[in-house]
Amino acid sequence: MKTKQAFGKSLKKLREAKGVTQEDITVASSRAYISLLERGQQSPTLDKVESLAKVLKIHPLSLLC
Repeated sequence: MKTKQAFGKSLKKLREAKGVTQEDITVASSRAYISLLERGQQSPTLDKVESLAKVLKIHPLSLLC
């Protein structure tokens, strides 16, 4: 599995486990961008990983593992 797809799968899994919708994450980014990330079509910057982790209330490394 490619890195972008693995990150997207991890993001979606953690987001759903937390009961957070893509709309809830719009504080960190647009819904369209979140969708692109989850489908493995975009790669986030480290700053974006940190922002997403903050919204999900998890450590940033949790998104990368």
